[in-house]
Amino acid sequence: MSGLPPSPLLALRGIGKSFLGVRVLDGVDLQVRPGEVHAVVGENGAGKSTLMKVVSGVHQPDEGTVEFAGAPRTFRTPREAQQAGIGTVHQELTLLPERTVAENVWLGREPLRRGLVDRRAMLSHTARLLASIGEGSLPPGTRVGRLGVAQQQVVEIVKALALDARLLVMDEPTAALADHEVDQLYALVRRLQEHGIGVLYVSHRLKEVFDLSSRITVLKDGRAVATLDTADTGADQLVRHMVGRELSSYYPDLARPQELGPVRLTVRCAGNRKLRGIDLRLRAGEVLGVGGLQGSGRSALARALFGAAPFSTGHVSVDGAPVRLRSPRAAMRAGIAYVSEDRKGEGIVAEQSVLDNALLAARAVRAVHPGRGGRGARTARVRELLAAVDLRAAGEDQEIRYLSGGNQQKAVLARWLALAPRILLFDEPTRGIDVGAKSAIHDLVRRLARDGAAVLMVSSELPELLGMSDRVIVMRDGRIAGELAAGATEEDVIALAVGTVGEAAG
Repeated sequence: MSGLPPSPLLALRGIGKSFLGVRVLDGVDLQVRPGEVHAVVGENGAGKSTLMKVVSGVHQPDEGTVEFAGAPRTFRTPREAQQAGIGTVHQELTLLPERTVAENVWLGREPLRRGLVDRRAMLSHTARLLASIGEGSLPPGTRVGRLGVAQQQVVEIVKALALDARLLVMDEPTAALADHEVDQLYALVRRLQEHGIGVLYVSHRLKEVFDLSSRITVLKDGRAVATLDTADTGADQLVRHMVGRELSSYYPDLARPQELGPVRLTVRCAGNRKLRGIDLRLRAGEVLGVGGLQGSGRSALARALFGAAPFSTGHVSVDGAPVRLRSPRAAMRAGIAYVSEDRKGEGIVAEQSVLDNALLAARAVRAVHPGRGGRGARTARVRELLAAVDLRAAGEDQEIRYLSGGNQQKAVLARWLALAPRILLFDEPTRGIDVGAKSAIHDLVRRLARDGAAVLMVSSELPELLGMSDRVIVMRDGRIAGELAAGATEEDVIALAVGTVGEAAG
């Protein structure tokens, strides 16, 4: 009997979860044993974050059961999960920077002596916890705001240990870490294992997954499609499980132009706080896809080209003429339009009408192109474009917030097309819209390219990215990791995005 694996610390059985009728998790099974690092991987939107929130009590499953320490459990709040022994280290840290390490660790549970906070006990308890995981050199009286990200993560972990955590959920823990800090996290995770603490480890960086985990569960479209022993799995096999579909069924009839026009946009050695060494060329009539995982720099690239978060170094030219894209107004002046991924936050003014939203760019046209058309001409042009994109609304005076996501996106597109832009930047142009609206927007994007516009399109949906693009650049860690020609596969994109090209898996 001694050769049998230990009983699971955490057992998820048939977990299902939907939001507004959309199935996000579908029958997920997963187990974590004491002292095990169990990795969870998958494409953007596969359901990883939702599953972690179910484990940590943020969401309750619609179906299935959660068993922890051998007993069925229902966690109605994160606090209930914490009290049961489940700690969570989020990608975005939740510490109070003006308070000390010890104050953060014991926040809301401060030890008392004669009715007052016992600071001496708080410091000594924290020091013992830090020493137990090999972090005894971190002073518990240090203000958290003075610590680096890696040390702040240590504090998050100690907070969980102070609650007697037996399972740690780590969601993209290295996203903000430098290379030497990643090594420190590796060492810390291994010390937690020595204490018998189970770790549920979510990461898009496959090297970390292979370095740390003993088993890997692959999520795809809300389902657990495979659970693999890490030692018996290669990077190529893992990527195939993550992708697992044929591109040809999505975009069989998209015709591409036979010839591209002249170079419309050139970027050389450009960078800012989030981007480094960006070199690219975009031609008239071309759709250039931009892929990569969340946080890789995809959206940062689009925002830099629109002047919303401008490049601080490098050179940009439009139609061969140097331009300084220091603001959205400068980008508009250069003939650049931008459709943001954050449609509700940046794309629309919810309380205004459909027509007013579609006129936003045209009303700014005097500052960008003085003397271009009067108010009546601009309004007539926008109305024509709203009809051309087949926007469905009760009327042009209807508040845009009452439209479907697809029709809101069409209004945003009409707004920018009114300026006859030479370069169009699309960031997740079909996110959150129905299949019919997606098809209409895909057709519109290709039609714009055929008419001579240069299109740069960011998408986290790999079939869309590959089906719509003439070629694809893949971002990783703020750089262009590589370029793929037409005919590339989803495996090719994922391999560049996670860094397995030229890298050993383990």
